[in-house]
Amino acid sequence: MATNLNDNEVSFVPPFLKKIFEYIKSTVVWKSIFRVGYPDTMPKRMAVMRSSFYMHIFPTKVGVHGMKIKYGWCMGGITFFLFLLLTVTGILLMFYYVPEEHRAYNDMKDLRYMVPYGVVLRNMHRWGAHGMVFTVILHMIRVFYTGSYKPPRQFNWTVGVLLLLLTLLLSFTGYLLPWDQLGFWAVTVGTNMASSTPLLGYEGPFSKYLGIQIDNDIRFALIGGTRIGPNALVRAYVWHCVGLPLIATALMIFHFWRIRKDGFSGPM
Repeated sequence: MATNLNDNEVSFVPPFLKKIFEYIKSTVVWKSIFRVGYPDTMPKRMAVMRSSFYMHIFPTKVGVHGMKIKYGWCMGGITFFLFLLLTVTGILLMFYYVPEEHRAYNDMKDLRYMVPYGVVLRNMHRWGAHGMVFTVILHMIRVFYTGSYKPPRQFNWTVGVLLLLLTLLLSFTGYLLPWDQLGFWAVTVGTNMASSTPLLGYEGPFSKYLGIQIDNDIRFALIGGTRIGPNALVRAYVWHCVGLPLIATALMIFHFWRIRKDGFSGPM
């Protein structure tokens, strides 16, 4: 990746490591993967980024400020890491969990007391989810504080807001899956609020003009009935494990691509 620093300015790499790295870069394997060997100039470095299948997803040029932890806080990268952690732990949890009204809570108890390291697995997923909400919010604060939402990145800011919303929805749908009192009543209160949505909720403003009733409003669509029950558990499971992660993955891919096209935020 090209930077604004010259190679001759400051070097913290020991000489013997430099020789080892130079030897590795001279091998056919390295060149076949990274397409190197260009003259060491800024345009040629940028050409390497554009011509490599893997490297082309990164910006061709990065300002020195963008590499500083105190500027970016690395909150975007940490959030993505937590998303990957949640994906892996979530898939493993699916082997031991059945979204059925009479089994869900017992499966959670088995994970805690019967499955080897099950309590570690579940807590990694739970605290990873809390951490992802926290880091997404910090990332949005950093982007706003540094003015990185301004043109030409205003559309990517909108995508980031959607990703924040999806993160909160992932946390909300996962709340019901243990099928305990805490999750049950939290989702009951949350979905009851949806019934007051304008136009779409049967208790919301102007809903009567669209013929919205308790059995066809947005709350009914979310929980699959008029009360929290087996249908709500299955729908929360499908949204949490399939629907929302797929949408979030697609938006993250687009988000990263826009960063690559727009360049790193801040003065270049």
